[in-house]
Amino acid sequence: MPQVMEFKLPDLGEGLTEAEIVRWLVAVGDVVAIDQPVVEVETAKAMVEVPCPYGGVVTARFGEEGTELPVGAPLITVAVGAGEAAEAEPEDSGSGNVLVGYGTDHSRTARRRRVRPGSAAPAGAAAPAPAPIAPAPIATAPIATAPAAAAPPATGPVAVISPLVRKLARDHGIDLRGLTGSGPEGLILRSDVEAALRAPEQAPVAAPAPVAAAPAGERVPLKGLRGVVAEKLSRSRREIPDATCWVDADATELMAARAAMNAVGGPKISVLALLARICTAALAKYPELNSTVDLAANEIVRLPSVHLGFAAQTERGLVVPVVRDAQARNPESLSAEFARLTEVARAGKLAPADLTGGTFTLNNYGVFGVDGSTPIINHPEAAMLGVGRIVAKPWVHKGELAVRQVVQLSLSFDHRVCDGGTAGGFLRYVADCVESPAVLLRSL
Repeated sequence: MPQVMEFKLPDLGEGLTEAEIVRWLVAVGDVVAIDQPVVEVETAKAMVEVPCPYGGVVTARFGEEGTELPVGAPLITVAVGAGEAAEAEPEDSGSGNVLVGYGTDHSRTARRRRVRPGSAAPAGAAAPAPAPIAPAPIATAPIATAPAAAAPPATGPVAVISPLVRKLARDHGIDLRGLTGSGPEGLILRSDVEAALRAPEQAPVAAPAPVAAAPAGERVPLKGLRGVVAEKLSRSRREIPDATCWVDADATELMAARAAMNAVGGPKISVLALLARICTAALAKYPELNSTVDLAANEIVRLPSVHLGFAAQTERGLVVPVVRDAQARNPESLSAEFARLTEVARAGKLAPADLTGGTFTLNNYGVFGVDGSTPIINHPEAAMLGVGRIVAKPWVHKGELAVRQVVQLSLSFDHRVCDGGTAGGFLRYVADCVESPAVLLRSL
């Protein structure tokens, strides 16, 4: 009578714990030979074909193309011994192949024999049972997939496949033989080891703990532009010891100066352009903030030009176009360049050169109607100035309470390139220029 064997995704080596199904090479009902590739999968390292250690008829496939499976998850089931051509292996031998593209395990000699209907095992010998593939990176014996009447003895093989699970248990002194796995057929998962770490005083449970259901809701793949932004911001948080300081400033005089500039005709000057011009003047006084850290050389590199990035929200997400040599531009030129890059960004046509090479970023989140924020530095830059909304507020002006146009300014800076005194000096100079634009004339 045919025996249905379950073939699971084997350990792919090199610390890989999952793979994505790219293409099935067999269908339900197909006859497969031992070591015949049955599926093509893609890992973080390469594309590989996975051979099946059983010969017989495919009775089921698990997972559609595009599905990501963890190591140890079922791939297919095969009815072994469905006909005279079906083959099986001795209990202690491997099928030979590990993965197409990953080499073959030659540590043991595999001997196959043909099982014919009605044939009997030699007297005194146990009938051979097909065994799952034993990948080269795993030193333990393969896990038997046939149903068992009782739990394996303490001296038997440990029901764990992932080398990461073994390392986690070894590093924390957890005896895997004392755990009951919650995976398929008692497979010990990472969650089982973590549960043991959280409750070391408890005795191993006799039955697998119920697996919590995945939270409901829409799932959005973290890839494309969103994935790039996520990686860049995560790297900033990992590598840069940032600090943030902020100050409220009276922007009434700045708004009046802008109105006067635009009243004389010609292209309109934007508030962002005036703030950008103030930033370039402040960076000339405090060049430490227009720098980057070269970790390989263990040096701070102060940069000669200000390539000013500015945050722009588009339908595709947040992008940061860069204005080249901003220190050499006047407010009119800055306004024109901001408008051009914003239009190109919203059309989704920014070139890679438009998005790279920035040395300092100006982030005007006031357009979203918020007052303050703690900006995340745009790695590998050293600082970012955040600008909140300019809104009428009560303010003490010339010793009297008045309604003034107030803005909050926030500076996030890399504490490796300077200390709080330098950062505070930069931010105070920016605020002084906002409150009294005449201060800016001294540096023009």
